[in-house]
Amino acid sequence: MEFNLVVGLKEKQEKTVTMNDTAKVFGSGAAEVFATPMMIGLMEAASMNAVKRYLPEGFSTVGISVNIKHISATAVGKRVWAEAELVEVDRKRLVFKVDAYDEDKKIGEGTHERFIIDESKFMGNLK
Repeated sequence: MEFNLVVGLKEKQEKTVTMNDTAKVFGSGAAEVFATPMMIGLMEAASMNAVKRYLPEGFSTVGISVNIKHISATAVGKRVWAEAELVEVDRKRLVFKVDAYDEDKKIGEGTHERFIIDESKFMGNLK
């Protein structure tokens, strides 16, 4: 099946940092700041949502690779967002440039790869 995805598709995903989003609660650190895994999740969500409306019924994407730098801490209560831009399409493999920000600064950057799947086949293969 051919997918008509074009380089340049963009999406933004945002949230307000809560205590449940902190490194301390997540278990990835001792500080009460926005956890790196939560930032990566926001980046993945922005990437997934950038292309999902362009995929045929029954198809979606799964994350296969992240190369991310978390460059600045964010306090609880701050608004954060991730921006994703599709920069490469190689058949079913998609590459996104991702950046994350809080109200004051850039907090993360990198690349994220996703793969297009047929949901029923994918789930069937897990059984």
